[in-house]
Amino acid sequence: MAFAGGGKTGLRNDINVTPLVDVVLVLLIIFMVVTPMLQRGKDVSLPTAKQIEEGGKRGDPMIVSITSDKTLWFENTEVDEAGLEREIADHLKSSPDRPILLKGDARLTAGDVRRVMKIARAAGAKGVALGVEELKAQQR
Repeated sequence: MAFAGGGKTGLRNDINVTPLVDVVLVLLIIFMVVTPMLQRGKDVSLPTAKQIEEGGKRGDPMIVSITSDKTLWFENTEVDEAGLEREIADHLKSSPDRPILLKGDARLTAGDVRRVMKIARAAGAKGVALGVEELKAQQR
């Protein structure tokens, strides 16, 4: 029995890649938008440490950053010393046990970091964790 059209049924076995390309492009756009939001606080060059202590599961920390030019940042907002104390105090009113993570640039002196820790303590913070990067095995 012969089919009209020379024996071909009109069905093709080729894979249509257009939907695949659409899905991949949408995922790429999602990752490009979300990735910058993953890092909180101001980008600073953190000091390294041989041993790091993992933060407890006490909750989402407030991020305080000090850049190499001694500019203070609360999350992603530039503040002065009085503004930093106000921001920390306001956030501690709603959640008094919320931890504070201090990200100080590696080029700062210990006095610069202590000054910010003192501001946090004056605002009512019970403690301040210091952000560091773990020293890799080949760097030791």
